[in-house]
Amino acid sequence: MEIAVDAVVVEKRGAVALVRLNQPETMNAISPDIKAGLTAHIPALTADPAVRCLVITGTGNAFCAGGDLRNMTDRRAPSVFARMQQSYAWVEHLVTGKTPVIAAVNGAAAGAGFSLAMLCDLVLVSEEASFRAGFPNIGAAPDLGLAFTLPRFIGMQRARELLLTNRRVTAAEAVTLGLALRSVPPASLLDEAMAMAEQIAAGPALSLGLTKMLLNEAIGPTFPAFLEKEAMAQAIAFGGDEFAEGVKAFLEKRKPNFTAI
Repeated sequence: MEIAVDAVVVEKRGAVALVRLNQPETMNAISPDIKAGLTAHIPALTADPAVRCLVITGTGNAFCAGGDLRNMTDRRAPSVFARMQQSYAWVEHLVTGKTPVIAAVNGAAAGAGFSLAMLCDLVLVSEEASFRAGFPNIGAAPDLGLAFTLPRFIGMQRARELLLTNRRVTAAEAVTLGLALRSVPPASLLDEAMAMAEQIAAGPALSLGLTKMLLNEAIGPTFPAFLEKEAMAQAIAFGGDEFAEGVKAFLEKRKPNFTAI
């Protein structure tokens, strides 16, 4: 049953809900429409007892290219902080909700797209997928919880390297590092993710939800408290000259020159 053909498409297949970012022309960058779709769908799906597992993927050749820089013109700290809080309305549900979530990373996952994949409990990748932090290239702080989730996937030392150097991680390396469980041929990715989701959905929902809760508690600090600090950090970063240079360089398709600031 397809709910909407929109920036975010949700399709329910039995007890599994497939959530697809659906703006391939922008590599599924998190535009206002995609953000609105996630805000509308994710809390409702994680609160629905009939939905026992979520699968998140992207339409086309990219998973998610990150934030849409064309819509970041208002960089005043209160505005940035408010936008971050709006995003957390769906972000927190993925992590702190009891519904297991699988990312089917079908292509590039950069910036907030990398963050989105790491918000999920399990990650499967296409052999054509890749990851890049992206934030250093525009003078921004990591957001959507990436500085919280990434060290918990791959350890602090490797997380620091990826967040500070901004280097690209291939699908094969993602598996080696622990970013992903396994990589599969592109044509098989969704089938693999759905098969895993159906296996989880057939399990004891209460038990699995409690297990997810305990795993989250074991790795503290609490995610909502972390997000408050993250929002403040990003509000400061967006107001700086380095972010202005990073965005300008991105739009002009050149390398940013942070040392000249």
